Amino acid sequence: MEAQRVKIVDGGKLVIPASMRRELGLNTGDTVLVDVDNGELRVRSVSRAVERARAIVRKHVPKGVSLVDELIADRRLEAERE
Repeated sequence: MEAQRVKIVDGGKLVIPASMRRELGLNTGDTVLVDVDNGELRVRSVSRAVERARAIVRKHVPKGVSLVDELIADRRLEAERE
């Protein structure tokens, strides 16, 4: 999507154009993540950030391994030791 000019209004509010909100799947009242990356403001939906985090984790977890099952097994072992 092409860059668009927008103004910052009172209180530091920034209006995200409707076409960009639609592309990001954002609706009124949604929470977004905002950060500065190399001098640029980046806005992401929470669901997109979670999706990206899951993709990163998937790269490091062998196929067929359940981190949930491993965590539960670890917790059970710890409980038995107490």
